[in-house]
Amino acid sequence: MKKVLYFGLFALFLTCSTTNSPTTKTETTLNKKTIIDLSHPFSESTIYWVTAEEFTLDTVFNGMSDKGYFYAANNFKAAEHGGTHLDAPIHFYKDGQTVDEIPLAHLVGTAIKIDVSSQALKNPDYLISTEDLKDWETKHQTSIPDNSIVLLQTGHSIYYPDKLKYLGTSQRGDAAVKDLHFPGLSPDAAQWLADHRHIKAIGIDTPSIDYGQSVYFKSHVILLSQQIPVFENLTNLNNLPNRGFEVIALPMKIEGGSGAPLRIIALVN
Repeated sequence: MKKVLYFGLFALFLTCSTTNSPTTKTETTLNKKTIIDLSHPFSESTIYWVTAEEFTLDTVFNGMSDKGYFYAANNFKAAEHGGTHLDAPIHFYKDGQTVDEIPLAHLVGTAIKIDVSSQALKNPDYLISTEDLKDWETKHQTSIPDNSIVLLQTGHSIYYPDKLKYLGTSQRGDAAVKDLHFPGLSPDAAQWLADHRHIKAIGIDTPSIDYGQSVYFKSHVILLSQQIPVFENLTNLNNLPNRGFEVIALPMKIEGGSGAPLRIIALVN
């Protein structure tokens, strides 16, 4: 079984590498599907929660070695929760799965996008409502599919990495928490999803699934207590259709982690 998986992944790598040379573009192709990168890069400008340790990259060596070959290596450190990342259920649920315990099947699959950017870009404190979710179903004449991954587009990623515009404040520390302003998913909508729709995971293009002024983080508690992983700080959702695409969301496999940096892509026909 391990050999089959290895050769399958190797074949996938060959398909990608022979079709396209390495590029910084957000889109490439794989087996006639467009690959869209939904992740922000990690750097000194990466946005973290105002009380979390930010990303730093330290050079170990960069140059020609004394044996005549070029060599580069770095050390990095950062909080689990920052940039494009995953919230594991244990983040807000005592008995929840840690990052390494989340089944891969919950991180890969068909997906839909619910676009509320026309409302959210007018209101930094916008709460995505149950009606917004039902409106998507009415428009597409279908329920949110079982075992799907739901991505919420507020349009807020256009402000990244400007901390003042994206977070609502450029200050850091506990005192800055009260000044956070960005859209999120309302607790009522989170509860409706948990009670009435069987989804694998959910993501959003803001710093948190709860809006900036949240105090009790109820949407986190509701979703994570149902073992529904959350993806935060997504980007390029404007390049996705409203349905009919796939998502692959693979976090750093941190044993016992409450969250992890995430490389997430969409495959679009």
